[in-house]
Amino acid sequence: MSGRNSSELQVLCSSGQLLLQPLWDRLRTWEALVQSPFFPVIFAIITYLGICLPFVVLDFLYPWVPALRRYKIHPDFSPSARELLTCLGQTLYQHLVFVFPVTLLHWLCSPALLPPEAPEMLQLLRDVLLCLLLFDAEFFVWHVLHHKVPWLYRTFHKVHHQNSSLFALATQHMSLWELFSLGFFDMVNVTLLRCHPLTVLTFHVVNIWLSVEDHSGYDFPWSTHRLVPFGWYGGVAHHDLHHSQFNCNFAPYFTHWDKILGTLRPAPPPAWCCSCGGCPSNSGVLCDSHLNQKKHS
Repeated sequence: MSGRNSSELQVLCSSGQLLLQPLWDRLRTWEALVQSPFFPVIFAIITYLGICLPFVVLDFLYPWVPALRRYKIHPDFSPSARELLTCLGQTLYQHLVFVFPVTLLHWLCSPALLPPEAPEMLQLLRDVLLCLLLFDAEFFVWHVLHHKVPWLYRTFHKVHHQNSSLFALATQHMSLWELFSLGFFDMVNVTLLRCHPLTVLTFHVVNIWLSVEDHSGYDFPWSTHRLVPFGWYGGVAHHDLHHSQFNCNFAPYFTHWDKILGTLRPAPPPAWCCSCGGCPSNSGVLCDSHLNQKKHS
């Protein structure tokens, strides 16, 4: 029986690898670019701006599309062109002037080697999840320290809290120390887990997407935290509470560390989730239907 289970697992893993192999073979046709020191910075900037773009478009449409108000955490706030350009300029400046030289140094010390085989699908999914969990724990500790130690907050983390109302391009509005800290956590995790290069790229895309979504200022019915069961994932309203109240919800993604240390503060439900629209976003006031649900839960 165990031999049969083992053979079935091998077939499943092989099929998972075959599923990713065409994609990996296509990426390897651009091997010269992927192995160059320019690729990590180009990939990071294009991925970040590409994920921010839909939310930036929504911010431009917001004044003329009243229907968007029900999905906005702060309905009366829309970032100005100056705020958007300031955050965009800082991101490009830091990546080109500081991140690229560090990437070049890392490339000189250990040039990237691309294996011929793609990773197995289950292995890729497992490693991406482990990287997210490790990053979540590391940044939680870093984040708590930079809020509890006044000098660390004033010197390094205060920059990120200059925008109390969130928008997508504010995601990487941070000090250089914070940017390098997050990059260091990413690099250490994929190295410790010996992740396949395709897994590394996938993790970076997922990590950037989750970060931007958490800072977007929009809470949609299809937002990631609504797709993850049991309240395990915080989401945009969860992170918005951290920016407005400072002393709660320190973990970037998951909720278990805040639950363990008593710093979790649940966000109120958005107005669109009930027919009356009577739960003002971030007010902490529930409409009658939600009060009745809470009584009977």
